[in-house]
Amino acid sequence: MAEQRLEVVTIPVSDVERAKEFYARLGWRLDRTPPTKVQFTPPGSACSVQFGTGLTTATPGSAQNMYLCVHDIVATRDRLTALGVQVGDYYHTGGPAPQPGLHPERESYRSHFPFSDPDGNTWLVQEVTTRLPGRVDALTVSFTSADTLAQALRRAAAAHGEHVRRTGEDDAKWPEWYAEYLMNEQ
Repeated sequence: MAEQRLEVVTIPVSDVERAKEFYARLGWRLDRTPPTKVQFTPPGSACSVQFGTGLTTATPGSAQNMYLCVHDIVATRDRLTALGVQVGDYYHTGGPAPQPGLHPERESYRSHFPFSDPDGNTWLVQEVTTRLPGRVDALTVSFTSADTLAQALRRAAAAHGEHVRRTGEDDAKWPEWYAEYLMNEQ
């Protein structure tokens, strides 16, 4: 099958300028677009959102449960709150029904919280620290910012610390260990 990539999702908004201000405030990159539409890309994302005049007949606010995956859900929620974004409570999955709060072990894909744009389009923030097998193409993944590389190094350091705790021995070849960890993570 030929390669296929989801590049852009159109979201319905009632006020283009208000939506533009909101997504800019989140720190998303404003992409160059024709005069009739606005396109933003979240940091590190390969997929963008667009909105504008005449792009969709969907009712403003009807885009629901779009996932925004992050490495640190607590830091992300704190940042959005500091920006004045109304965010929902944490909840976690993994049982028969969602439960309140962060996942007790902070397992990847389990902790979430919602937020909405000014029109009511909803985003679900999901913590993903380790991708499931097959979810990442190691040949196309690269670190897109110093922050994402630093987050990856923190995860490698935590994993290495767990290794040292388990074995009781420090590893003089920690740079090689980190490099292998990061390559496997990709």
